[in-house]
Amino acid sequence: MVRYADDIVVLCQRKEEVEKAKQAVEAWMEESGLKLHPEKTRIVDMNEPEGSFDFLGYRFKRSRRGRIVRLVRPQSVQKLKEKLRGLTKRNNGHCMGAIIQKINPILRGWFNYFKQACRTQHQELDKWTRGRLRSILRRRQRRKGKANGLDHQRWPNRYFEALGYFSLNSARERFTTNLRKGVTC
Repeated sequence: MVRYADDIVVLCQRKEEVEKAKQAVEAWMEESGLKLHPEKTRIVDMNEPEGSFDFLGYRFKRSRRGRIVRLVRPQSVQKLKEKLRGLTKRNNGHCMGAIIQKINPILRGWFNYFKQACRTQHQELDKWTRGRLRSILRRRQRRKGKANGLDHQRWPNRYFEALGYFSLNSARERFTTNLRKGVTC
């Protein structure tokens, strides 16, 4: 059993154990004056191709290779994007350095919580965020539309890093390198 506050995941090796575990959890909760939420309680077979469950902002599912992977729940990604959208509007009048300083604490906090998520999600969110920043720069040059291929050459990733942009992907690489070396924070 893995528990955090009122969220619980019970892991079983065999199907026969599932009902016993569910009954044990129900009894334990009843003693505390609580009961399982019928819509949130479900049994998932992680050996099934579509088997997945959400826990504490993560989505756990089986990869094509058969391993269990940790993804960020789509709702958590949307919540981050909504926060960033408000700070990265195309008609933003602040200098790029100031915009980056405003979004960095949000990105840093999000990363610290979701640093163990799949690497590709960090890459995709970095790409999306820098695209928003490029669109601001594009607008300042009186160009319409979203950032495109040429904008990546005008303002490469290193341009934003020189302004202090907190790259989720770079942070993820540092995190995994430190894990391999045995460095703990």
